[in-house]
Amino acid sequence: MQKILIVEDEKAISGVLANILEDECNGYEIVVADDGLEGYKQIEKNDFALVISDIKMPKLSGTELLEKALALKPDLTFIMISGHGDIDMAVSCLKNGAYDFIEKPFDMNRLITSVRNALDRKNLEQQKNLLLNENKQLKRRISKKYRMIGKSPALGMIQDMIVKVAPSDARVLITGPNGAGKELVAHAIHEQSERAKGPMIEVNCAAIPSELIESELFGHVKGSFTGAIKDKQGKFELANNGTIFLDEIGDMSLVAQAKVLRALQESKISPVGSDKEIKVDVRVVAATNKNLQREIADGKFREDLFHRLSVIEIKVPKLDDRKEDIPLLVEHFAKMVADEQGSAVKEFSPAAIEALQKFEWTGNIRELRNVVERLIILGDNPVNEEDVANFVKK
Repeated sequence: MQKILIVEDEKAISGVLANILEDECNGYEIVVADDGLEGYKQIEKNDFALVISDIKMPKLSGTELLEKALALKPDLTFIMISGHGDIDMAVSCLKNGAYDFIEKPFDMNRLITSVRNALDRKNLEQQKNLLLNENKQLKRRISKKYRMIGKSPALGMIQDMIVKVAPSDARVLITGPNGAGKELVAHAIHEQSERAKGPMIEVNCAAIPSELIESELFGHVKGSFTGAIKDKQGKFELANNGTIFLDEIGDMSLVAQAKVLRALQESKISPVGSDKEIKVDVRVVAATNKNLQREIADGKFREDLFHRLSVIEIKVPKLDDRKEDIPLLVEHFAKMVADEQGSAVKEFSPAAIEALQKFEWTGNIRELRNVVERLIILGDNPVNEEDVANFVKK
């Protein structure tokens, strides 16, 4: 139960206050201290949602209590009361960190309103801090999820490029085969950029039907097409002041490509069915497993859009070109699977690792992750070469 502390040397007043707060503040325990020193000892031992303190008291005055208590617990909320109040004293208390100052004799409505507002503010601050902590934990989980694992020269070159590119607002085109880790590169760029506090919105262009891609990217207004039952914000607008990641950009229709090109040129978008233009500040990171130069030659991709997107191009190698990273990747995935399943981490024998390095990984890192999970479920502990031969079909 949360607590409210009353620090008042006149027992008649502290009694009245305690009775009022017990009636008005259901769910709070009321604690009374008879002087400032006792009040400070209570603050040392307990967490209080609110402290109501007189100013003129023996042993330790209210102003001294305010100073010492806030030095100990800066988030503590104080309402100061005094029968000797003046404007200078009130201003001094507020400057020193008090939430409010109320003169005696009390206007009970004024006192109750101040107490309720102070408690509401405290609850909002606690909820805000809880959300901030959850966001920090989520970001840590996201950072761990998208961490790039390995020490190969090929991966080192990519990491060096990310460090150089991320602080700028330059558009980046990430190329490479499916499952090689293009998404990891995109997230690393965002997390190391000045836009890291903003959103990162992902769009899988290959997974959205061509007739809906414009609505997904730019939004739509109610009634603009069948099924548009209400206004909808597009991904570009949702990514404002952050990053939009256009995955599989090579699968986007030519009509949608023209709209994206306009958005990049003018930093404006128009929702489907609307003449309104919306200003957006978005960094674009795109990725593809296709050869866009060949797509351009075949008339399937706009050359002007290609040049807009590929200010910086990062080529992600296939896993077969960085097999020296497989031991670290296996260790990483083994820990990840153990966390997901709530089980102990399984070891892989050197012979099992060597066997895995001999395979041709057409599915790249994504395939390796699936194989590691299969071996953990079906193999011995440690996973051995025989397990690899039995449970990995190549």
